[in-house]
Amino acid sequence: MSFCKLVSFVLILHLLNSCLISCSSNELSQIPKKFLSLAKRDDFFDWMVGIRRRIHENPELGYEEVETSKLVRTELEKIGVSYKYPVAVTGVIGYVGTGHAPFVALRADMDALPIQEMVEWEHKSKIPGKMHACGHDAHTTMLLGAAKLLKEHQEELQGTVILVFQPAEEGGAGAKKIVEAGVLENVGAIFGLHVSNLLGLGQVSSREGLLMAGSGRFKATISGKGGHAALPQFAIDPVLAASNVILSLQHLVSREADPLDSQVVTVAKFEGSDAFNVIPDSVTIGGTFRALSPKSFEQLKQRIEQVITTQASVNMCNATVDFLEDETPPFPPTVNDKALHLFYENVSVDMLGIENYAETLPVMVSEDFAFYQEAMPGHFSFVGMQNKSHSPMANPHSPYFEVNEELLPYGASLLASLATRYLLESSSSPNKSYIKDEL
Repeated sequence: MSFCKLVSFVLILHLLNSCLISCSSNELSQIPKKFLSLAKRDDFFDWMVGIRRRIHENPELGYEEVETSKLVRTELEKIGVSYKYPVAVTGVIGYVGTGHAPFVALRADMDALPIQEMVEWEHKSKIPGKMHACGHDAHTTMLLGAAKLLKEHQEELQGTVILVFQPAEEGGAGAKKIVEAGVLENVGAIFGLHVSNLLGLGQVSSREGLLMAGSGRFKATISGKGGHAALPQFAIDPVLAASNVILSLQHLVSREADPLDSQVVTVAKFEGSDAFNVIPDSVTIGGTFRALSPKSFEQLKQRIEQVITTQASVNMCNATVDFLEDETPPFPPTVNDKALHLFYENVSVDMLGIENYAETLPVMVSEDFAFYQEAMPGHFSFVGMQNKSHSPMANPHSPYFEVNEELLPYGASLLASLATRYLLESSSSPNKSYIKDEL
């Protein structure tokens, strides 16, 4: 590091420390910018890039994040952050600050997806059929970055930051297990974020209230009578029955749902015979359903079962429906706390400017972060990574999904800023509406 850079770095630390010790409104507003400057240091950025690439090369599915959680623990030990492990099978819970109230939590998910990566680059997934195709490698890295920033200023933190490295977001409801483990019982607020290819680099987005849909999964087995493909009159064809079921399921949204009450039913799995000339005895289909309100969600679930069993009967078949709630619990809608959203907006605007903050509309994707929000005030947001000078990036859950690593300092500093400001404002103004009265 050059002498000029060193002097600049020392000045930033001095200003940040002064602000944390005695915070006026103006000084509070400077915290996000100062954290962003620190996170953009060459050494800090290179450290985060190295972590993200190591995680990306070795993706692990839900509740299998053994090596990922080991990497997290190793980095926390290097930083000097204490932690608890294992929590919720493979989760890691870190602690920075005084060890006393008030408490605020920051969350990152660690699991990958069962997708074969198609992006050809030096740090491509080394595990066939598994890929970080939703940015969880970046989320974990950014939370480690936030941990490092917070640890560098631990003496000035007015409370405790709980770092939640969570397993199994992709259907496994790892957040639910974290809550059930009791490690967040005294937390006043929790913050999480997700990378977005739809926002430009350095932009953030969220909204008050309803943000993302609730979602569930279903699997149906439709049974008929197998036979030769040339003699369908001697068979009862479950393939035809399943096809009619799939078409009828789409009518639930197009003909029954209020157009202003968004719902989605998607059949993404269809398994029958492996032969071209055999009518199978049974067919298995599966998919997801989503709705923005709990009432619509339950109504949609009920109608899915009715349509599948009734339509199968019309085709002289039998059907059983399993909503897989033990294996993959349904996710509630993601709903941002009103007061926390105002707090988040203030912090993000202080860091990036009003021109880089946008209110988003509700989206039909789902997040198990909603389980935290059922247990405590919570806020979820999106951090942009699209470089506008390049072609549009692939969407999450695509084998061509990529992460623009230039976003890592933004996510790390935003998380650190939210936690620091929350604790400072909790200590200075305990009657603020977003502060939990009893911790």
